[in-house]
Amino acid sequence: MSNGPGLFTDIGKKAKDVLTANYTTDQKLSVNSCSESGLIFTSTALKKGGLSTGDIAAKYKYKNVLIDVKFDTESKVLTTFTFTEIVPSTKTIASLKFPDFDSCKLEVQYFHHHATFTTAVSMKQAPTVDFSATLGTPKIAFGAEVGYDTTSSSFTKYTAGVSVSKPDSCASIIVGDKGDSIRASYLHYLDQSKKNAVVAEITRKLSSNENTVTVGGSYAVNPLTSIKGKLNNNGKLGALLQHELVPKSILTISSEVDTRALDRIPKLGLSIALVP
Repeated sequence: MSNGPGLFTDIGKKAKDVLTANYTTDQKLSVNSCSESGLIFTSTALKKGGLSTGDIAAKYKYKNVLIDVKFDTESKVLTTFTFTEIVPSTKTIASLKFPDFDSCKLEVQYFHHHATFTTAVSMKQAPTVDFSATLGTPKIAFGAEVGYDTTSSSFTKYTAGVSVSKPDSCASIIVGDKGDSIRASYLHYLDQSKKNAVVAEITRKLSSNENTVTVGGSYAVNPLTSIKGKLNNNGKLGALLQHELVPKSILTISSEVDTRALDRIPKLGLSIALVP
């Protein structure tokens, strides 16, 4: 299933991850543990603003079925079943949320050497339907995504994109927000390990004629430590440091500064993921 063009959500994802992944202004602590049977437990505590939340998750894989159960502090339970290869070249994902059953969803993904298709249906009385398709190869792909609300008989979204990938770079253009925005991105790797990279992204909002230009990059200081940075034309500067404390246990420190208002206190985020 990895020889095709990938899902529509993969278009522009590598560049987006360099600019957004692991950046946070919250405080988060998560602890993972694994039993001999392969059952994985994760306990997470999160402080966001002045609010503190947490959840406990359990994940277990048996043959071609992955079961993920999450309990949060609001007494909500989210259970996700992922079935691989029930039908050849497919993945089926069913998510059930208690007591909010309107949030339940069923998604089916189909992978082919030159195409991928995804259909997601919300399990409520008047369901919404999302459909995406991607055509091409791992080197060049064209895709589109639409969302339809059966209650109002209207489209909730429609998006189209194209991506071109080479061993040392990838570029993409995505037209989203029902045709109101255009986002173009380019990522270039600086080494064969693909741990060092530079990224440029331009987003234009057609209705307001606003342009946002963001540049950033990632750099591996050593095998245990990496840093990332980004800056946009609105003066928002972000920086991130990740360090592997012990194998698989990661410390992440990130910050955001408004260079046009240096008198304001920078936003700081801290995340610790521990694996005993």
